[in-house]
Amino acid sequence: MPADFEAIKVLVAESFSLLPGWTIALLLACSFLGSLMTAAVGVGGGAFLLMVMTTLVPPLALIPLHGIVQMGSNVNRAILTRHHIQPRIVGFFAIGAILAALAAVYLLDRVINAQWIPLLVSVFILWLCWGPMPEFRFGRTSPGLVLGGLFTTLITALVGATGPLVSAWLGRSGIDRWTYTANFAACMSLQHGLKILIFGLAGFVYTPWIPLLIAMIAAGFMGTKVGLKLLGRIPEQRFKVLFRWLLTVLALGQLIRWLFF
Repeated sequence: MPADFEAIKVLVAESFSLLPGWTIALLLACSFLGSLMTAAVGVGGGAFLLMVMTTLVPPLALIPLHGIVQMGSNVNRAILTRHHIQPRIVGFFAIGAILAALAAVYLLDRVINAQWIPLLVSVFILWLCWGPMPEFRFGRTSPGLVLGGLFTTLITALVGATGPLVSAWLGRSGIDRWTYTANFAACMSLQHGLKILIFGLAGFVYTPWIPLLIAMIAAGFMGTKVGLKLLGRIPEQRFKVLFRWLLTVLALGQLIRWLFF
């Protein structure tokens, strides 16, 4: 048997031994569902997957692993909707995102304790569910896009799921669903890619997780394909109400575990 193939077998075995089998199955199912929801309704899948992963993976691994899976999902979505992407929107957003990435490397290396990440994530998700979502009326202006890339990328390095914030910043009025989905997917792909780089520079080792991540990205790709077929068919308002309560239950459960256990 070729040495390279043997090394791949060992890596796969090690990756899938990091977590119990039921945990891996649940992560794959939630990756599929999260991508389906984001593609079909516009937002929500990333926050859902993050809250599930908060209870299943180590705190230090939570944000970088979630970032890779979400990047895979958003890149797939961006490719499938590439003809609708508006380069000006993504370009100015990228300027701010890159500046934020430089600042985040410093923060993660010197300020943030990984054990606090589940707490920060839970509080942030509760705010997304019940706090006032700001209206960024200047969001699609060039300076506004730079500021949006800076602000949301800095936050995503600390709490992960900034999809609703990016969505609010880009705005949905005045553009069709396909253009919105394409711009959102492209900006989120960039943001997650920078987050992966940030944690790599901060010392996180991705290699042992590669096979599991590939499986989750593949599940997310299938979810995106199904979700795009459902685009515009799901009653959005009813879905958002049910989804808000689901995220609330997950976040409160994690908050209680962090505080008392």
